[in-house]
Amino acid sequence: MHNKSIVLGSTGLIGKHLLTYLGEKDSSVIAITRRPIDNMPKNVSPMIIDFDEFLDQGHLPDCKHIYICLGTTIKKAGSQESFKKVDLDYCLGFAKKARESGATTISLVTSVGANADSKSFYLRTKGLLENEIIDMGFDCVNIFQPGLLLGNREESRPLEFIGQYASYLLNMTLLGSAKKYRSVDAKRVAQTMANTADIIGVHYFTYEDFLGVQ
Repeated sequence: MHNKSIVLGSTGLIGKHLLTYLGEKDSSVIAITRRPIDNMPKNVSPMIIDFDEFLDQGHLPDCKHIYICLGTTIKKAGSQESFKKVDLDYCLGFAKKARESGATTISLVTSVGANADSKSFYLRTKGLLENEIIDMGFDCVNIFQPGLLLGNREESRPLEFIGQYASYLLNMTLLGSAKKYRSVDAKRVAQTMANTADIIGVHYFTYEDFLGVQ
């Protein structure tokens, strides 16, 4: 079986760290991107494409594992419709392309609280994504549900920057079953993704699952 992995969302907060961790492993990685990426690990190759054009007529190389870290915000996207295109349509489109190219494992980043029946448009979209991915027939489905992500983004999100500091205090008040809502360093999520074994079935990862990595 080929050991090639594909990463979608490779310039984002989790994706850029994931490339680093996967780059430390003895396998080949393709980073799907819309623009060049600087300082990539030597075993990571860029695949620079136009997403809409590619999903209409492109094909992914043979692969075993696809990592989907793609996501935006409704504010950045400009509308719920544009947000859905990125966080649902693009993710599903590339997952289908990966299945067609032989992928048997998918690792997907969604959000804590994702639920297809949620009243929140954001969480409902994430829940719908999870459900449709599960139904695609991958042997192994790893779903990562972090809370607020901590780390330095390429784009400026002022309110999130303030929220990161407040989150350290808030984390101490989130106990018991509420721990899963704690904020977490994006590096920890990425490292957990890179080190998760391909075990048949559907597996969910939340806050406490991200604490075992260093």
